[in-house]
Amino acid sequence: MIPQIPGYLLAFESTVRPLVVAIALGLIWTGAAHTEGSARSRYTTAGVLSVVLIAWLAIAQYVGSANMYFATGNTAVPTVLFGLLIPLIVAATAVWLSENVARLVSAIPLHWVVAAQVYRIEGVIFLALLANGHLPWQFALPAGIGDVTTGLAAIVVAALLAQKAPGAYRATYAWSFFGIADLVVAIAMGAMTSPGRAHLLALDAPNLLISSYPLVMVPTFAVPLALMLHGLVLWRLRRETASTTGRLATA
Repeated sequence: MIPQIPGYLLAFESTVRPLVVAIALGLIWTGAAHTEGSARSRYTTAGVLSVVLIAWLAIAQYVGSANMYFATGNTAVPTVLFGLLIPLIVAATAVWLSENVARLVSAIPLHWVVAAQVYRIEGVIFLALLANGHLPWQFALPAGIGDVTTGLAAIVVAALLAQKAPGAYRATYAWSFFGIADLVVAIAMGAMTSPGRAHLLALDAPNLLISSYPLVMVPTFAVPLALMLHGLVLWRLRRETASTTGRLATA
């Protein structure tokens, strides 16, 4: 049985989702503006990525609103994982195989990639749902607190990078690993509190909202996007650190 959806959750999701998409599109076109090469090539790449992003959002919304991810029963297959993993695989493949995509995402100022995750403060909705008895604490507390912390820290870390402050790279590594750990814990707690084979916690009041629309947009859109951004940050840090080390070695 699909749970009753609080009105404030619908309002919150409909407000936050366009903001997240705008942030992602902003990063894409900022990368295009900073990429070297012909304008036609870089803006074509940005256009294709924008279309893919909008298509992903549309598919995630359609599948989620049709409640195809909704989990019931102890033998239910966690289909929401497909909505989480497929976008990650597609994104990693695109960066790996397409030189144009790799060049564009490499041109986005690193502090903007970090700052983009300010949207993670939307995790406050988990705490609000917990306070109103709609989510189990085993999921809502770590997911909510972790997301809000990551979102707020993104502003501080981005400022350090923009100012090229001493220790900025170390702070960025620490922030990114914390943000990834937060997402991993949230995914694990989501699985362990929801109907399915991994359901070990909150047995009396299972986490039904997380696989219901609109909250299901978090694990099928917001979380994969956050993991992509963290992956991009770590990839960029590794490349820039190696480049700096190489210059020092040849100096």
